[in-house]
Amino acid sequence: MSETLFDQQRLEHLQQVIADDVAAGRYYGAVIAVARRGRLGLHAAIGQADAAGQQPLRLDSVFSIFSVTKALTNVLVLRSIELGRFALTTRISDLVPQFSGGVRNEIAIQHLLTHTSGLPIVFAIKPDMYIDRLDEMVAAVCANIFPAEPPGQRVAYAPLANHVLLGEALRRTDPRRRSYRAIVQEDLLDPLKMRDTSVGLRRDLRLRHVKPDLRGNFPITHPGHSNLGPNGAFEEEDAEMPWVGVASTVSDMLRFAEMLRRHGELDGARILSPATLELATRNWTGEKPNELTMARYEQRGWPPEPAYMGLGFALRGTALCHHLFGTLASPGTFGNHGAGSTLYWIDPERELCFVCLTAGVMDSLDNIERFQRLSDIAISAAT
Repeated sequence: MSETLFDQQRLEHLQQVIADDVAAGRYYGAVIAVARRGRLGLHAAIGQADAAGQQPLRLDSVFSIFSVTKALTNVLVLRSIELGRFALTTRISDLVPQFSGGVRNEIAIQHLLTHTSGLPIVFAIKPDMYIDRLDEMVAAVCANIFPAEPPGQRVAYAPLANHVLLGEALRRTDPRRRSYRAIVQEDLLDPLKMRDTSVGLRRDLRLRHVKPDLRGNFPITHPGHSNLGPNGAFEEEDAEMPWVGVASTVSDMLRFAEMLRRHGELDGARILSPATLELATRNWTGEKPNELTMARYEQRGWPPEPAYMGLGFALRGTALCHHLFGTLASPGTFGNHGAGSTLYWIDPERELCFVCLTAGVMDSLDNIERFQRLSDIAISAAT
């Protein structure tokens, strides 16, 4: 008799909860996948890609994954450490000398991965600046972004600057001097057979792309050099934005998550070692709060959320608090999220992977409540 891994009625309930949210106008739609021990329990497309309701979501819909992009960059940074190109203790100013001087010289790779660099929380460097070219963004970060404090003191999630620098570190230490795009493609996407994922919006993915609709829930625009609109950078084919610029599908992101669940390997392709992932999924920030969310939590009367940062991954931890990964997740659950709409996580105790990419960006706190609820339902479906 085959092993029962899921309560199918609970997974059907999960789909219905999403459908009810969409019907209530909370967001436009979602594509979701839940898998356990590598076996798919749920893969569903629910609702629409846009406000007009003229583009039903499909299982292979392509989403701009926003800050989940950081996860791909982080994995390649960890891989470079394994290959000896630099170390967790390497100062970023040694790799990007233009980013040097004063307290900047104290910032190491470990601080960028744990968001303890002391750099300020900035979503944009200059108003209306084009953001789709990495060389221009590196120059802008080096010229304009300075630490607010020495590294290691606080956990202040860096939406942009950390991963501009990490992406540039990958490029400058690559023995073949490849572009960031080529490194991601050849060292991660090709080995994992993530064929519907691209840095920038690849031309053949354009017809399936869910155009980002921020719905007034994000503080800045994202212009690109082709002037395709206020958030046109997400539609630029040649964009290289290591913090926000990858397009992908739920199926591909599930392959990425499954590789992490399997300790760095999938279908014979070894991306990371188990030793690296064991280190990267420890809590390196203790009970320090997440400075990005603390003030907004206070506005709703929520207790502070511990940041629980690993090396490039957010962790669930032990506090009973509002959390994207749910209240039922095991403490070692880890993953990443993006701008009120994208999430993946892995619960290693339950051998469970969850990916949900949605259309219609939500308010950040409403999004936490939404994904907490969906995550708890998904975890409760594991038998």
